[in-house]
Amino acid sequence: MDTTIDPHAWVYVAVQNPGNNETIIGQYDAEHDIHFIPLFKDRDAAMQGILHLAKNRGQTMEIQAIIFEDLINYAMQAGHLLFVLDGSGQILSKRAPNGRPL
Repeated sequence: MDTTIDPHAWVYVAVQNPGNNETIIGQYDAEHDIHFIPLFKDRDAAMQGILHLAKNRGQTMEIQAIIFEDLINYAMQAGHLLFVLDGSGQILSKRAPNGRPL
């Protein structure tokens, strides 16, 4: 599978509280003490993959497109890794906050 992502490509993330107070949903792997942002290369995979994410109860959530370069900036500020997932929640690739493959 091709693991390259053009910095100007649209990718898909889950967003909590869409609107004025929205935040990109990150995940925490307690076993490895890793914070990461799950992302998907297409909307269909994101719609399926959202079912596998840990969520805060009572919070609304939706899939939104974001330019990969903007997501990299967000991940660098938050100090989160980026995990590219498929629709079943499986990890396709892991990336550093700067977007480079690990």
